[in-house]
Amino acid sequence: MSFESLLFQAVNGFASASGLFLVAAGLSIIFGVTRIVNMAHGSFYMLGLYLAVTLAPRLGEVFGDALGFWGAILGAALITAALGALVEVLLLRRIYAAPELYQLLATFALLLILSDATLALWGPEDILGPRAPGLTGTVELLGRQLPDSDIFLALIGPIVLIVLHIVLTRTRFGRLVRAATQDREMVAALGINEAVLFTAVFALGTGIAGFGGALQMAREPANLALDLSVLGDAFVVVVIGGLGSIRGAYLAALLVAEVKALCTALGIVEVAGFTFNMSRLTLVAEFLVMAVVLVVRPHGLFGRPLPPAARRGDMEAPLAPLGQRGRFLVLAALALFAAVPLFGLVSSYAPVLALDMVIAALFAASLHLLMGPGGLASFGHAAYFGLGAYGTAYAATVLGLPTPLALGVGIITASAGAVLFGWFCVRLEGVYFAMLTLAFAQIVWSIAHQWEEVTGGSNGLFGVWPDAPFDSAGGLYLAALAVTVLGLVLLRRLVFAPLGLALRAARDSRLRAEASGIAVEKVRWLAFAVAGTLCGAAGGLFAFAKGSISPEAISVGRSIDGLVMVLLGGVHSLMGPLLGAGGLTLLQDMVMRESPFWRGLLGLLILALVLAFPSGLAGGLRRVRSTP
Repeated sequence: MSFESLLFQAVNGFASASGLFLVAAGLSIIFGVTRIVNMAHGSFYMLGLYLAVTLAPRLGEVFGDALGFWGAILGAALITAALGALVEVLLLRRIYAAPELYQLLATFALLLILSDATLALWGPEDILGPRAPGLTGTVELLGRQLPDSDIFLALIGPIVLIVLHIVLTRTRFGRLVRAATQDREMVAALGINEAVLFTAVFALGTGIAGFGGALQMAREPANLALDLSVLGDAFVVVVIGGLGSIRGAYLAALLVAEVKALCTALGIVEVAGFTFNMSRLTLVAEFLVMAVVLVVRPHGLFGRPLPPAARRGDMEAPLAPLGQRGRFLVLAALALFAAVPLFGLVSSYAPVLALDMVIAALFAASLHLLMGPGGLASFGHAAYFGLGAYGTAYAATVLGLPTPLALGVGIITASAGAVLFGWFCVRLEGVYFAMLTLAFAQIVWSIAHQWEEVTGGSNGLFGVWPDAPFDSAGGLYLAALAVTVLGLVLLRRLVFAPLGLALRAARDSRLRAEASGIAVEKVRWLAFAVAGTLCGAAGGLFAFAKGSISPEAISVGRSIDGLVMVLLGGVHSLMGPLLGAGGLTLLQDMVMRESPFWRGLLGLLILALVLAFPSGLAGGLRRVRSTP
């Protein structure tokens, strides 16, 4: 690879950096002021592109191609800003008093709703937009042709950065935004109308995202996959740069874009006799960069430690052992689930659905150990689900081990991954912890996607069928139920053991816990390893239940499902993740069969449950029981 080629790719990377910066800048501003992790932010970027490709030809017929194109970009930005303001007024204001994690769940529901609304309005096909008038040519650079549109996009990023810097440093609105970023309570005490400020900030953030999406009209078609793909990149850029830092967001976007451009330029390289295809690293380059940055600088390049989250309302009830009534309900539920094979005589689908619920319960309960007693939200818990599934599948198909031993190999594989990754993750707090877990999960996903000799690549591993007596639907279900019950009993005993008490102490006040002699990082590391191990057991059971395994098992969507299960059921209840897992599995099964717009319907249901039960289903049931 020549120096000129590397330099050309580096210059081209500036255009990609601008796109990343525009979506990340809005997310950073919103989080800095409102402290909301807006899972729907990528949806506004996607809507900006859809609106631009729709408005451009219509405005072009009236005002000409040039005014139509640029007018569509401006119109898309204004419409997404107005939509963002509407969302803040109608939805987010109702949940500011709820815990941060439930705000995350509400914005995830909004993502599902906006995704299906886009599908209903524009259909499933990709939509191409017009080329930018006046920017259809190329410029020769280092012997290669660089499109004019890429040069324009490369300049837009710094221009927007300068404008935002002026707005945030030279205007009263900017001073209020910076003050609210550092101390919201003081801003409220000074008599500033927080409601108006939050609405303006949310409108600004979503408008910038829509503007960034609209600018991509000449580079890529509008498609329904943009929301999640852009959201992941935006989170990565914001975390690398440091939460709330606009300057950090641009430098992080530039760093990520240049690393990807470098991987593309290097292509296939040979080191010490081994051949590497560096271009494949573009799938996970941003997560590798984020992992390295967070290990070296735990708060990003320009970030500062976040203030401890204030407790909001009486959302948490002390954990207590089961009483007589609770034991009776648990035994009744266990008897009901144990009798499911009998129901299979009437409905062959009953054991299949029950098996999915049992596996989901173990998956959610393992994550709950971190989120509830530990106070640590993992965005990458699917990594250990996938490691357990792949380890089990490989042992059963390639090594030819019997079913129990194959499951054991999967559990050990997941445990090893959790021990390794947990050692790095538990040193961080809050969003930084969540994003580092996501980074490691994406690295595992990339390995599963590309290590074809072991994992089967994108096709995965097939023929993962259990041996007798687990080869029947009833036999596999009862075995999975037994493994799940053992895992749940272990988790419950750990929560009330010294480990669980130390974990809760570290969650409530790390400083006090350390002053009391508790080794917080070691306690969290052990909890992380236990959670990953039991999650691997759920993954191994999943591989046998489906007969195959693919990289989808390690996708971001799988991790989000786990978060939704825990939050839907209730973080501060040991029964919460079980209720959430069963509820979400049933909702997905029923809604998916009823409508092609099942994501939107599911989002509406989740949103209704969040508004009705801001502490989860378990908290809602507890409140109903305590009502005289």
